[in-house]
Amino acid sequence: MTDTPFRPDDYARLGQPYAAAEEDRIKALKHVLKTVPHVMEILESIRELNLPDAWLVSGGIYQTVWNVMTGRPHFHGIKDFDIIYFDGSDLSYEAEDAVIKKVNDALPDLAKLLETRNQARVHLWYEQRFGRPYRPLDCAMDSLTTYAARTHAVAVRLDASEGLVVAAPFGLANLFAMRLVPNYVQPNEQTYVEKAERMKALWPELTVAPWGQQTGDHA
Repeated sequence: MTDTPFRPDDYARLGQPYAAAEEDRIKALKHVLKTVPHVMEILESIRELNLPDAWLVSGGIYQTVWNVMTGRPHFHGIKDFDIIYFDGSDLSYEAEDAVIKKVNDALPDLAKLLETRNQARVHLWYEQRFGRPYRPLDCAMDSLTTYAARTHAVAVRLDASEGLVVAAPFGLANLFAMRLVPNYVQPNEQTYVEKAERMKALWPELTVAPWGQQTGDHA
């Protein structure tokens, strides 16, 4: 494996819920991300901008790990880097747009790949865009529980001492197993199927659990 001391059998072990401790998976995730310069640049900028409850989430994390695991270029298949924050003090589009511009200005070389969103105002536009209601969230991490796949629910940020903080409400076993598993909190079947088809084409190693199938995997 390039850019990492972990061997293929290490990743296989990490992908099995009962073969490794979650602490080992978190340690492996931190190691992989620290080897990817643009990911660390994003995390450093988020911290320096001092956005409230801000995290890098989802595809920019798990797809980066998949690329390292499979020896692909770091940007392979990555459509965007999702940055979320939570600011309930101003739910206007104008306030969010100002933050988006601030983030883009801090990362000009990556600006076209950045998607920054205030999670406190998602419920204001979600139904119009997707045709179904979305409850107001309590914090940035609350949004992770609504993603179409449990595998997608991972977030990282830098703390004041340069340490990586990881949040993964469904654990990281599916990420390291390259296994896409549905999340039924939202009726996101169409989104899940579309994302699964795209990702399977980009990462043929991926295993996709069909929507509605009870996998018995609670990782």
